[in-house]
Amino acid sequence: MFSTLSRVLFSATRVATVRPQQLLSSLCAARSFSRSLCLVGGNPGLRQNFLHPQRGFPAVSCVCGGLHTEGDKALAEFLKDEIKEEKKIQKHKNLPKMSGGWELEVNGTEAKLVRKISGETITVTFNTNNSIPPSFNEEPQEGQKAEENEPELVSTPNFVVEVLKMDTNQTLVLDCHYPEDEVGHGEEEEESDIFTIREVSFQPTGDTEWKENSYTLNTDSLDWALYDHLMDFLADRGVDNTFADELVELSTALEHHEYIKFLENLKDFVKC
Repeated sequence: MFSTLSRVLFSATRVATVRPQQLLSSLCAARSFSRSLCLVGGNPGLRQNFLHPQRGFPAVSCVCGGLHTEGDKALAEFLKDEIKEEKKIQKHKNLPKMSGGWELEVNGTEAKLVRKISGETITVTFNTNNSIPPSFNEEPQEGQKAEENEPELVSTPNFVVEVLKMDTNQTLVLDCHYPEDEVGHGEEEEESDIFTIREVSFQPTGDTEWKENSYTLNTDSLDWALYDHLMDFLADRGVDNTFADELVELSTALEHHEYIKFLENLKDFVKC
């Protein structure tokens, strides 16, 4: 249920995540962290108009009743080129499928995955907003082009797993995320978990609002034996490393799709 997704969005601290390089090789094509702003740098005329539009032009209106300035025109032209470039590098025209019999529902940036097995319903919800961790471009090495040093934009959202047993009136809720400390792990840790459980709680089945008076277990102080059993509990229901990898690819494709849609809406808004 999407109500529990708010638990992720209003967490006090969003853990910025970067996936290990060996787990990202199959993900989306590299995009500039600046979202292809290199288009501006490569076109002096466009850069001049977009970054330094001429001031002082009188407001021009048309039948739509809106204002149209030279700055608006420059922005619209930039967005046109930006959309074209983003579509060129878009890896998935359609959202990738999840293995394991998961059914996908999408509502804008919100997504829900549902799987039913042996009298249980497992629901995973996430939101791609603010799911791309900050990245800082390093100085290109000698002989390396600047665009070759651009990082991949990968969406690693927090996600909530709900496990509903048909014969109970409670739902077990596990708040998960991709931890920052997974970065830089060596080959000897290749089989380690690539996501972690942050919080666990019970919520009444069917309630649309999160019950703040329900006890919430923070795993920071949890016995590791119990934590391992909880991870095994999720793996038995299809939420394992393979699922987490596929979720990253799905979320990255969804975020890119929504980004292109946003650029198109912005261009139409500016032009009219």
